[in-house]
Amino acid sequence: MSGFRKLVVATAILAATGNGAAWAEDPAFASKAALGEALFFDMDLSKTRSQACASCHQPEYGFADNRGAVSVGDDGVSLGDRNAPTAGYAAFSPRFHRRGDGAWVGGQFLDGRAADLAEQAGGPPLNPVEMGMPDKASVVARLRENDDYVASMQALYGDDIFGDADHAYGAMTDAIAAFETTDYFAPFDSKYDRYLRGEAELTPQEDLGRLLFFSEQFTNCNQCHQLLTSPVSPVETFSNYEYHNIGVPVNAEVREANGLGPGHVDRGLLENPGVDDPAQAGKFKVPTLRNVAVTAPYMHNGVFEDLRTVILFYNKYNSKSAKRQINPETGQQWAAPEVAENLSLEQLTHGPALEDERIDALVAFLKTLTDARYEDLQEE
Repeated sequence: MSGFRKLVVATAILAATGNGAAWAEDPAFASKAALGEALFFDMDLSKTRSQACASCHQPEYGFADNRGAVSVGDDGVSLGDRNAPTAGYAAFSPRFHRRGDGAWVGGQFLDGRAADLAEQAGGPPLNPVEMGMPDKASVVARLRENDDYVASMQALYGDDIFGDADHAYGAMTDAIAAFETTDYFAPFDSKYDRYLRGEAELTPQEDLGRLLFFSEQFTNCNQCHQLLTSPVSPVETFSNYEYHNIGVPVNAEVREANGLGPGHVDRGLLENPGVDDPAQAGKFKVPTLRNVAVTAPYMHNGVFEDLRTVILFYNKYNSKSAKRQINPETGQQWAAPEVAENLSLEQLTHGPALEDERIDALVAFLKTLTDARYEDLQEE
């Protein structure tokens, strides 16, 4: 790695985390997490040396991509078809597996095709519409350009780590995963967390939203967005990591831009190579709601711009009001689901229709789930 590139990477980490100076002064990474931190921000690991993990999982924007509904690839032209999910709190998703009741749970990516964080970290560098590297050996060759990476990987993973490209590539992804398990990605310091610790008070509107959210009678929120049984758990991630089809419509603008066209169908969980059950078509992993207020746009394809629109979308399943059947962002009726089969109607139709006061209260509560360092973004 050139001296200039080292400076760029060091500056990026220092700006984003406040702790880049330590490794910038001593470029030998003493831990897997420290190595993973450098790798997470290193643009040399993409084909044109212009994209890193942090390009689509931007620390300053809740580890999501604020550039649009879908991410632009390393070539500056290619567009994906799904909204980049936040990497924040991703470490809490269990390994992809099938429960005893037959339901698929956990994993990484929106269809769970990566079992865990390390496997997920290995995907984007080799994806032609993301970082665009041709193969693992090419990525490992980029790693070997950096003497600090070589020395640290040998110290952390064994002197012979570079003897096999698969092993070296696996060490890289393991280090990135180690970084993603640090509290930098999951500080649990939102207003809601401070409220639980007695350090902050919720407004009456926020508190009403909290009560509604955790209610089993008045909303369907916690049917999917509550992991732990206690509504006052200090480590609630607001996802049960299940897969559901909630009837999200096609994002026509994205399909026109990325060239896939109106005939393409994203089958969600059924796109996972390990899943072949047609009943899983259209299902996507339930996302965490942490930092949801600052990680727009929403849904797996970024089709909705506003958080209130998302709640109104859910509410349409329970409301008979003609007004509630209109998407406020388009002024038209809610578009049909991309995959009309396998809708999770039991969860979607749970609870009564909500009036504006309660919808606004839910939005207010969801804003309290914003990590402290992003609270200023809510005003933007």
